[in-house]
Amino acid sequence: MARKSLKAVDLFCGAGGLTYGMEQAGILVVEGVDIDLACKFAYETNTRARFVHRNVRDYTKVHLNKAWDENAIKVLVGCTPCQPFSSYTQGPRGNHRIKWVLLNKFADLITEAKPDIVSMENVTSLSLTATFKKFVRNLKKNGYWVSYSVVDCREYGIPQMRRRLVLLASRHASIEINAPTHPKKEQWLSVKSAIGKLPPLSAGHYLKSDPLHCASELSPINMKRIKASKPGGSWRDWPDELIAKCHKKASGKTYPGVYGRMTWDDPSPTITGQCFGFGNGRFGHPEQDRALSLREAAILQTFPKKYAFFPKDELPKVKIAGRMIGNSVPPLLGKVIGETIKNHAKVYIA
Repeated sequence: MARKSLKAVDLFCGAGGLTYGMEQAGILVVEGVDIDLACKFAYETNTRARFVHRNVRDYTKVHLNKAWDENAIKVLVGCTPCQPFSSYTQGPRGNHRIKWVLLNKFADLITEAKPDIVSMENVTSLSLTATFKKFVRNLKKNGYWVSYSVVDCREYGIPQMRRRLVLLASRHASIEINAPTHPKKEQWLSVKSAIGKLPPLSAGHYLKSDPLHCASELSPINMKRIKASKPGGSWRDWPDELIAKCHKKASGKTYPGVYGRMTWDDPSPTITGQCFGFGNGRFGHPEQDRALSLREAAILQTFPKKYAFFPKDELPKVKIAGRMIGNSVPPLLGKVIGETIKNHAKVYIA
């Protein structure tokens, strides 16, 4: 008798980082669901899955069962929007409150559709919340073996200091993420190994052959600041006349990571949706007087160098591209998750 095939649905799929990675692991992702229509081109251009433009709150068991083959091993994965739980937003507030509901919706879909295997990726602080603990209890109540851990992306060959919570659950047996492939610091990949050979670029310019390799303009004061910045240093290295007033206050002195240059020989800092801005984090290029280009940010996230976020004849919309890149599950982490699921299914599911 032929072995059952794996078929996955990716909730909150964004530009396709998780889906692309799972496809690289040999898993068929049939569709991705996201409310952000701007992600449709990137998702459908780079993956084999279809993009479903829908609020996940309106996505039901009926939709899931229609996507899955009745006889397939059913996989449900997703990365719920992390703003409610991220340290960048200091917990739920304002319009982020509604996004807490999405994790509960994820739980409801699992209860109703009963996929064989579930995976969720999110910020580490989510594990401390009552919402997450309720999510885990719900899985166990419905007969799932559950594991979750904080994954250091550097230990899986991702050239980025990114720590993420990865949950895995199965109705068939215990499941845990595959062991790290780069567990030792000396094995970690550097910024230079990832983006060191890209063509040089000036602030405010882009590469004609790859418009995503574009760098934001810098104001005259910020150009002076980046010229005064050292790789791995901070605004504390600047002459006093360049330091912003907010950083001279007691509260501002606790943010040394903004307005910083990366270092060639280390992994990058966490790539966020604001990665294109010199003042938004340690997003200065190690030696060129500019912030990271969007292509560089995507590569540090482990998107392939040719991953298309916009049509060839369309210049990137910087804020939209930054959001798609920074909010994505790194494709290489998606591949690790996919390989874990595939290996588990091969052993425990007929």
